[in-house]
Amino acid sequence: MMSTNDLPAPETGLLLTHFLTVSDVARSRAFYADIFGGQIVLAENPCIVKVANSWIIMNPGGGPTPDKPGITLRPPEATDTVSAFLNVRVADIAAFYADARNKGAEFLTEPLDRKAEIRCYLSDPDGYLIEIGQATGMLEGIFADPPAEPC
Repeated sequence: MMSTNDLPAPETGLLLTHFLTVSDVARSRAFYADIFGGQIVLAENPCIVKVANSWIIMNPGGGPTPDKPGITLRPPEATDTVSAFLNVRVADIAAFYADARNKGAEFLTEPLDRKAEIRCYLSDPDGYLIEIGQATGMLEGIFADPPAEPC
């Protein structure tokens, strides 16, 4: 049974959620509940999965509505170019990586040491990119190398 405490509805101030337009709500709901240990708050319309201290809200795409005129929502068409991604911070990346792989998650690489952190990436069923990171060097003032200068 859902409690109103499980809904992303602050009594004061604000909180941040993340909305995803998905092609198959049931498949995406299962992914975020299984891989991230999320709690399904609402199954549909919209689907809400509480993950740690945040919520992922999912619905299928659709055309403009009165509150977003001229805007169409759709899942990503290409997965090799992204402009934003979900960033998940974990306490033990090796444990998360092993558990998620055992549950069927497919990572782009194994966790790699980037000086400031250890990180790896996976994609959800619609191709949304998700970074998994564990702070390491940054806790001691060690940060990643700056990006190379453009040619």
